[in-house]
Amino acid sequence: MIYFDNSATTKTRKEVLDTFYKVSEEFFANPNSLHKLGLKSKKLMREAESQVATLMGVKSDEVIFTSSSSESNNMAIKGVLDYYKYRNKLVITTELEHASISETLQQLGEDISVKYVKLDKFGHIDLDNLNALLQEEPVLVTIHHVNSETGIIQDIEEIGKLIKKYPKTIFHVDGTQSVGKIPVNLDNVDLFSFSAHKFFGIKGIACLIKKENINLLPLISGGDSQTVYRAGTPSVPLIASLAKALRLILEEEDENTLKVVELNKYLRNQLTNLDVVINSPKDSSPYILNFSIIGKKPETVLHTFELFDIYISSKTACSSKEDYSKTLYALTNNMDISKSSLRVSLSKDNTKEEIDKAIEVYRSRYGYVRVEFDRELQC
Repeated sequence: MIYFDNSATTKTRKEVLDTFYKVSEEFFANPNSLHKLGLKSKKLMREAESQVATLMGVKSDEVIFTSSSSESNNMAIKGVLDYYKYRNKLVITTELEHASISETLQQLGEDISVKYVKLDKFGHIDLDNLNALLQEEPVLVTIHHVNSETGIIQDIEEIGKLIKKYPKTIFHVDGTQSVGKIPVNLDNVDLFSFSAHKFFGIKGIACLIKKENINLLPLISGGDSQTVYRAGTPSVPLIASLAKALRLILEEEDENTLKVVELNKYLRNQLTNLDVVINSPKDSSPYILNFSIIGKKPETVLHTFELFDIYISSKTACSSKEDYSKTLYALTNNMDISKSSLRVSLSKDNTKEEIDKAIEVYRSRYGYVRVEFDRELQC
């Protein structure tokens, strides 16, 4: 089995499962109970919370555990808009956001105003245009760190420095595809979302970093639990497993990235000789490579590879059901490219031999001829 869908989810590593199992066995009590077993569970939860905070460079009381990045994104957006309801209801974002952001903003409808910052031809935010929009004093700017389809990286440090000049504006970053893969600096970020299952953790546990000077109204009400910002009985085994997965992936980040950079270069070189259009700029995250086979339905190609036990994806696993990629259409204004895009997402566990096998399957089914596309025209 060859798995190239790591941006959708990674396979949970054994060490993380071992932690989950051990904590489930030994710390099963409700951490909100006042008896000895409950206090024992709460102590472990606080230790895990502290570890996550240290690893992310924030304070312990700035860590909020959630069920998913989608929940974290919803909490950030709705929580800010509800709490700061007397501020300007303008939100600044991009046309490249994950559905948990774009559809949340769409759901809020006429209650807010949304403006989209301009992008350059490689999908990077136009800082001059952002600065112009910030003069309207939006309540929130919500932007991804790494785009989940193309791997395009936004410079959240420079964006954050710019936003800091406008103290009434809060900066939220969706870091789901960046943690453990590229450096993350939260000095100029107010809210930051990420999820354990993207870095070999367990599904069902994620995090929202909320800086102490930022206020939210809870998305889930019902009293103080792990934090006043999210009610519900905390899952101590899941929280401990996230802390374990985060520690391991950050310890290995440099080594893993060096390997994945070489794999990405190798795959990109192989694809340049085939009839595909590569959609990911060269300065994108090495963990994601998006390409299009013009005239071929992505689902058909995906299932062709599946016959050989090779797994890739079209768009993102959580995306809405349109038959084209909104992200690629926003970048290229080319419907042929947008309707035929595929994503290979790599991990530390992939190999060049796996890439060779996938290329062999591609050639046997779709041929060798390369289609020339001008990247300037696409954008």
